Amino acid sequence: MKISVIGCGRWGAFIAWYLDKIGNELTVYAPDDAPQIHEFMKTRTNGTVTFREEVRLTTDLREAMSSDIIVISIPSQNVRSLMTEISAFEPRSKIFVLCMKGIEISTGKRLSQVVGEFCGQKECSNSIAVWIGPGHPQEFVRGVPNCMVIDSENEGVKSMLVNSFSSSLIRFYYGTDLIGNEIGAATKNIIGIAAGMLDGYNVSSLKGALMSRATTEISRLIGALGGDIRSAYGLCHLGDYEATVFSKYSHNRAFGEAFIKGEKFEALAEGYYTTQAVHRISAKLNVDMPICEAVYSILFEGASPDTVLNSLFSRSLKREFA
Repeated sequence: MKISVIGCGRWGAFIAWYLDKIGNELTVYAPDDAPQIHEFMKTRTNGTVTFREEVRLTTDLREAMSSDIIVISIPSQNVRSLMTEISAFEPRSKIFVLCMKGIEISTGKRLSQVVGEFCGQKECSNSIAVWIGPGHPQEFVRGVPNCMVIDSENEGVKSMLVNSFSSSLIRFYYGTDLIGNEIGAATKNIIGIAAGMLDGYNVSSLKGALMSRATTEISRLIGALGGDIRSAYGLCHLGDYEATVFSKYSHNRAFGEAFIKGEKFEALAEGYYTTQAVHRISAKLNVDMPICEAVYSILFEGASPDTVLNSLFSRSLKREFA
């Protein structure tokens, strides 16, 4: 298949490498002001993945849009501006596969909803899918396999992608809850930040309780948004905790730890933005989310970690399973 990957950061570059590895014709696009694309053009590598000469590299979005399948891996808050650029080409019959995990802060919309705004006309006949789940490029390129999920409201597209993209390195499952899968994937990054804060505060033994209570908390949000609460316990969320809550490669965990220690952190931590979006959504829907609110209060309200941790332990006593 002819596929274009938009974005060549850590995850986008791996996706392009993987899709090329399993036999597709690949084009990788990033704008001219993205340093990663020029590094790939010069060396074909980012130190983790190396592209074969057959992988085309371009800074021309029109060239990238010539493929039938457009895989997008960029910062979640940039999706709307990208789709505005893409819409100038009046795309028809494209399959957009979203590999980011986030929620648009300004609208509270899932990323498939944002993309859907630009694909809503009947004559466009575009389809949208999401590719989510655990794993890090550094482990995949060493041959460490993992399981992931592809979901879409278009059953035919979902089936085609799962069957075409599966290999001995990644086993894909058919998603059955687009709302739950997107929300679960986005919010696990908030929990990753919380885990990093526990590491920075030298109370890492609380991670077990964090995972248990956070999954319950996220299931409430998924249910309030109309999704299946069981999705929080699947690969989109709980199944991704090892890679997010414990791994040395997790940007969100590392960001949380650095924040508590007062250290600079330069890499993208999507959970930082998702925390803002979830704060707004949970307030609007009146969903009790004490862990996400604790992270929000530390990041955006200057709350003391001591105070926040004590407040979580002083909450009213209740049944574990309501």
